[in-house]
Amino acid sequence: MNATRLKITEVFHSLQGEADTVGLPTVFVRLTGCPLRCQYCDTAYAFHGGEWRDVPSIVAQVREFGTPFVCVTGGEPLAQRGCAELLHALCEAGLRVSLETSGAMSLEPVDSRVVKVVDLKTPGSGEERRNRYEELERLNGQDLVKFVICGRHDYEWSRQQLRERRIAERCTVLFSPSHEELPARELADWILADRLPVRFQIQLHKYLWGNVPGK
Repeated sequence: MNATRLKITEVFHSLQGEADTVGLPTVFVRLTGCPLRCQYCDTAYAFHGGEWRDVPSIVAQVREFGTPFVCVTGGEPLAQRGCAELLHALCEAGLRVSLETSGAMSLEPVDSRVVKVVDLKTPGSGEERRNRYEELERLNGQDLVKFVICGRHDYEWSRQQLRERRIAERCTVLFSPSHEELPARELADWILADRLPVRFQIQLHKYLWGNVPGK
């Protein structure tokens, strides 16, 4: 039987810039390819190219960095059929595994030990129509839903989703300003004014290194 192989754009060690482990040294495994084209995408370099790697070699490289935290990201990692096997193997290696994925993919094959960070696409992304809202039912208290907010319309849409779908009762909700479109302080003021049960976040890595691949 042939070993499962995935196309990998990069594996690198950095500080986690988002979600529940922000600031912690983390290994990032960036898979190549994405079926979405969000207008604010900052990883378009991962749409093409990459190197075919088998799962054991990826896990071995991750373990060499000596940190317990690993984040599988993209692109859209679940667009590759072997992603679920990679996630399982990383969990079996005793690592604390998180997955950054869009709201457009099925979460059914994801190992239950993986912390899922689901980016529900706002209207400003240009990909709202791709959201699979039924997948929210698969989330639990360890998981997170992220809204990248481009302006006031996105904020009001996100607030409506939060309330109608009662997402904050299921998992942690992140509201994040689109880095070059919405001032962070403005979004923070809106959240406080409405007393929303969400966690405000900025992308720490961009404030430290800018939009640099491998950081």
